[in-house]
Amino acid sequence: MVAGESSGDLLGGLLLQSMRSRWPELQTFGIGGPAMQAQGFQSWWPSERLALRGYLEVLPRYAELVHMRKLLGDRLLADRPELFIGIDAPDFNLDLERRLRSAGLKTVQFVSPAFWAWRAEKLPKLRQAVDLVLCIFPFEPALLESNDIAARYVGHPLASLIPLRPDQGAARRALGLESAAEYVALLPGSRVTEVSHLAPRFLAAAALLTDLRPGLRFLLPAVATQYENLCRSVAESAMASKVTVLRGQSHAALAACDVALVASGTATLEAALFKRPMVIAYHMNWLSWQVTQHKRRQPWVGLPNILCQELVVPELLQRQATPQAMARAVLDWFDDPSRIESLQRRFEQLHHDLKRDTSRLALDAIEELCARPGS
Repeated sequence: MVAGESSGDLLGGLLLQSMRSRWPELQTFGIGGPAMQAQGFQSWWPSERLALRGYLEVLPRYAELVHMRKLLGDRLLADRPELFIGIDAPDFNLDLERRLRSAGLKTVQFVSPAFWAWRAEKLPKLRQAVDLVLCIFPFEPALLESNDIAARYVGHPLASLIPLRPDQGAARRALGLESAAEYVALLPGSRVTEVSHLAPRFLAAAALLTDLRPGLRFLLPAVATQYENLCRSVAESAMASKVTVLRGQSHAALAACDVALVASGTATLEAALFKRPMVIAYHMNWLSWQVTQHKRRQPWVGLPNILCQELVVPELLQRQATPQAMARAVLDWFDDPSRIESLQRRFEQLHHDLKRDTSRLALDAIEELCARPGS
């Protein structure tokens, strides 16, 4: 198994928990993080080594990643496991899967590349690389099968993990927060490049919000590798009395907050499942941004907007992602309770659409594939 970054590790951990229950003697190994390791996974490299986004951002580590992929492929071809499962991270996994499959190993990709949003050129490689795609969005299997790629909709694991009606009060008590205060969750991503681009902007937006609405408090969840850096950034921003930096606990922060300021990515879907109004913001290297824009196939980048097929939450991208614009967009939510109620109803329907018995469906599909002779 190979999972990239913290979101892939979370999905891998949930899948492994069910796999170990069905197959107690299961042995799993490859690249993963703490959630997977907690389920007995042997991680030969940590998943954060794959936590990169963009084009120029990858270049300094490209040779290292290619070498790591070759070493991993060599080892897997020597060990010849019964199955390889790539969890997201298509830039790393698809080439590895193609090599393994061509050598007779069975391959599964858990989470389809977002070919429907951008990078449709991934489809031919995906067709060559995998025996099966486990899809987390309901519209994906028909699109993949129309391109001769076997696919199964299994639902999104987070839709079962996150309650339909999160308990904000319980989350605040668990975090030791003031029950009556107003909180904004700041989620500037988990990758080093994301945090370096977005955390200063998010903290500047928080400072502006404090000037405009003095009672506001802020929650800043940080993955382990970014915790110390973010603590320093908060101290240097003179926001230490207003911002609580959390070790992980992004779900607790989303459950406890009133509004979220979120980097584009999986966290936007998590915020939607927690029924939280949000502002999506993103900023990256200029050249990487230009390349990305040429590959876009949707008018939106945020998963809640793509899944709802309309702009239900604001997106502030690149030049628009200024602290002033972020602060205004966050305040707009606080000033419009009826808009929040409407959004929460929409998000509840989305939650129902994504909620399935993901573990059983995924394991049934994997078991069927493993029972087939050959690849």
